[in-house]
Amino acid sequence: MRKEEVAYVPADAPIYFDHAATTPVDPRVAEVVMRHMIDEFGNAGSRTHEYGARAAAASESAREQVAAVVGVEPAEVIFTSGATESDNISILGLLNHGVETNRRHIVSTTIEHKAVLEPLEHLADKGFEVDLVGPEPTGAVNPDHVLAAVRDDTLLVTVMHVNNETGIRQPIEAIGDGLLDPGVFFHSDAAQGFGKELAPLRHQRLDLISVSGHKLYAPKGIGALIVRRRERKRPPLSPLLFGGGQERGLRPGTLPVHLVVGLGLASQLALDEGAERRHRCESTRKQVLEALTAAGGVINGDPTQSLPHIINASIPGLDSEAVILALRDIVSISNGSACTSASYEPSHVLTAMGLNDETRRGAVRLSWGHESTFPDPEHIDSRLNRLH
Repeated sequence: MRKEEVAYVPADAPIYFDHAATTPVDPRVAEVVMRHMIDEFGNAGSRTHEYGARAAAASESAREQVAAVVGVEPAEVIFTSGATESDNISILGLLNHGVETNRRHIVSTTIEHKAVLEPLEHLADKGFEVDLVGPEPTGAVNPDHVLAAVRDDTLLVTVMHVNNETGIRQPIEAIGDGLLDPGVFFHSDAAQGFGKELAPLRHQRLDLISVSGHKLYAPKGIGALIVRRRERKRPPLSPLLFGGGQERGLRPGTLPVHLVVGLGLASQLALDEGAERRHRCESTRKQVLEALTAAGGVINGDPTQSLPHIINASIPGLDSEAVILALRDIVSISNGSACTSASYEPSHVLTAMGLNDETRRGAVRLSWGHESTFPDPEHIDSRLNRLH
């Protein structure tokens, strides 16, 4: 594609309300990424010259910025390509330890992202036993049910921080409080909540945390795995890849310094601007709820347990595809996880919550950011009325 043919988002494009799928890159983050692509292009592993030294220093500074969000030491941050890779390292990386210690039992939930559920299926094929706890109708799992599933041979408990389809917080702190066996490791996929809700991910019992940059205004292709030490010992993870020994032997390969510094700055901005961002998201949420109420919408899950930037709702009598098409030139929304929406299969999350077929078929997800502006509710209501 020639330079003059590069396609940019037109000024009259629909308003973007699919932040749970991916966020736009913050311009300040984009600037630092470009600077480290064009000017500061050194390899952080090159120790013989100034270019490499500056790249290494920038990477370590970013490591400190990511660590500050969850209150860990910089050495406990491992850079990855995103939460999917971090999930896989956390789960599959414990396989050898599970075999050696005869701990072959794992507890998780039925509402996890496929990046957790599919590695768990792989471990099940290797002879591990996996118990999946279902959610309450609210969309959150009961922490007592999770803890009740833990056994003497349990290796890992993995429960997401915030559900990507409903926005419902999961009881990470309560589960952490109840995990008394030091031989059980605790992991959370925090792709949706990292930098947006701080306290749960700072719980000292949480050993492993998966982070994704593109949910936090950083570029796609960068993430992190928080490997929190207990009594100076990190979880006994085995690497999935080999060759180079970077990232403390857990994730080999040349660091993409430009992406690393982008994630670092995005993390810092999330801390610095967190209160203001939350206030703006809550203001937009009120507008969304008013518009959905006017259209007869029903919220899926308990809205009081949701983060302020995601709502999953169904409008009785309307199919989600029809709603999305009717509004496609006004607002861009989705009907589920971006990783599985192309399959048009019923949401495994909404199914686990016990919602009926009609509600699941009509479910749409609206997700926004602090920079979002909600479209005219009357315009939306007019479009939806044509579908009845």
